[in-house]
Amino acid sequence: MSGTVTQVDEITLSGTKDGKISVTTIAEPYGTKSESVASIGITLQAGAKEPDWKVHIPKANIDAVIAALQEAKKNL
Repeated sequence: MSGTVTQVDEITLSGTKDGKISVTTIAEPYGTKSESVASIGITLQAGAKEPDWKVHIPKANIDAVIAALQEAKKNL
């Protein structure tokens, strides 16, 4: 993966001692002229260099993902 990574937020992962949820944006994540994405990473251990899991969400899909997460929250 290439591109410029910009940190947006880092959140403590509930239910873990050292886990984090990181939210970043990545410009040109898949090479020159590729669409920028929001990236959500889950890290389970302190000091990890890369998240254990991550997902890239194109800008065009962010509103739909937020709506789906809000619906999921209602069902929890």
